Amino acid sequence: MRKNSIKNIRINSEVQKELSNIIRTEVKDPRIHPMTSVVSVEVAPDLKSCKAYISVLGSDEEAKNTLAGLKSGEGYIRRALAKSVNLRNTPEITFILDQSIEHGVHLTRLIDDVMGNQEE
Repeated sequence: MRKNSIKNIRINSEVQKELSNIIRTEVKDPRIHPMTSVVSVEVAPDLKSCKAYISVLGSDEEAKNTLAGLKSGEGYIRRALAKSVNLRNTPEITFILDQSIEHGVHLTRLIDDVMGNQEE
């Protein structure tokens, strides 16, 4: 199975949907911030590993705590994923902090500031 095959894209989207649902409803770790979202998921073609890109709407300290909480709950999250998604192998999940949304908001503010200065 190629990396960008239709099957792999479907698996990525299904795992992303289920991971966000598991993190939102089932994981009870107080370190995990309520405004945590799964931005994207990349499952390896052999279904052995998975990179989950996580975005946290909050401070850097809250993001670090959320990442620590997710890493400590990896086993539980993997078991819950195995129950909800029927795959030959349940991938080993690696959580990666993704700050692209925060970066985009920052760039939008900068553009708005420049455009506001030009109108004056």
